[in-house]
Amino acid sequence: MSSCFNGGAGWPEPVVRVQAVSDTCGEAIPERYVKPPSERPSTTTPQPAGGGVLNIPVVDMSMPDSDETVRAVEAACREWGFFQAVNHGVRPELLRRARSSWRGFFRQPAELRERYANSPTTYEGYGSRLGTTKGGHLDWGDYYFLHLLPTSIKSHDKWPSLPSTLRDATEEYSEEVVKLSRRVTTLLSKGLGLDGGRLQEAFGGEGGEGACLRVNFYPRCPQPELTLGVAAHSDPGGMTMLLVDDHVRGLQVRKDGHWITVDPVPDAFIINIGDQIQVLSNASYKSVEHRVTVSAAEERLSMAFFYNPRSDLPVGPMAELVGPESPALYPEMTFDEYRVQIRQRGLSGKAHLQSLQSFRAGGAAAASS
Repeated sequence: MSSCFNGGAGWPEPVVRVQAVSDTCGEAIPERYVKPPSERPSTTTPQPAGGGVLNIPVVDMSMPDSDETVRAVEAACREWGFFQAVNHGVRPELLRRARSSWRGFFRQPAELRERYANSPTTYEGYGSRLGTTKGGHLDWGDYYFLHLLPTSIKSHDKWPSLPSTLRDATEEYSEEVVKLSRRVTTLLSKGLGLDGGRLQEAFGGEGGEGACLRVNFYPRCPQPELTLGVAAHSDPGGMTMLLVDDHVRGLQVRKDGHWITVDPVPDAFIINIGDQIQVLSNASYKSVEHRVTVSAAEERLSMAFFYNPRSDLPVGPMAELVGPESPALYPEMTFDEYRVQIRQRGLSGKAHLQSLQSFRAGGAAAASS
């Protein structure tokens, strides 16, 4: 039993690995993983009026400096908050090597994986839950979380040593995805009518931004219709660069009240707006709720690279986007402050960002009365 639990490590109760549950639960999942009926996965995907399959936009990034690319990214982020980037410049071989290395970690013996068990202090390491509320519903997934930027908080001691390819692959992968993230922030800035470096500046400047990686592992589930790999949420950070399994679908995006299952393009990055860019853009770009379904037939692995503002830098609507006709919708708050509140509450759709907007509106009303 010791290989299935860690002793708490600051969590409010012992942590059970979903891999262990998947291997031992038989045909029924434990009650802790059963979602309320209103939160269970969709069984159908709405079809567009003209036929075909509804999917998030696909953007060709082969000419990142072109006006056409700026317009495509802007339209996707204003309408969907999501797009798939193809011809993005990160080598397909590196994508496959990174995925394969991390899949290898989750296939290591449980005793080895437990050496890296995380705590809610930093979340860095091997984990199986978010939020610190005792007795709440759990998601059907394990993960590994790493801090990458700033380099002052990156610690290779917290990176798995096995498989032997993992550290080098993760280092090279993170360097390439940081470069891609910077290119995308330039496109987003131009889409707002601002200088291409403006959003990067708001993140703390090149080299001053934050970045972290969460590798998600979703074991096979005997009752996938009752649970979720990750509950509905918007990402709290700046922007997410998601690498998914090409052959196993699972990501669902909320669009006009419906859940759309994303059909991944091979070797593409799925890129989405996070809460911090919604705040900085004064809601010109909006973060969008999404969630993850699981499969009875196949396990699934994804790599979510979070590109964030510097954690101690106050973040609020950029001055150029605020005026008499477009007042600031959000108060200033550092990403550290925002993240602490998210971690305490766990995932809850867009409730936290909406509460900030309500707080701002209430304050403005009080000031004018």
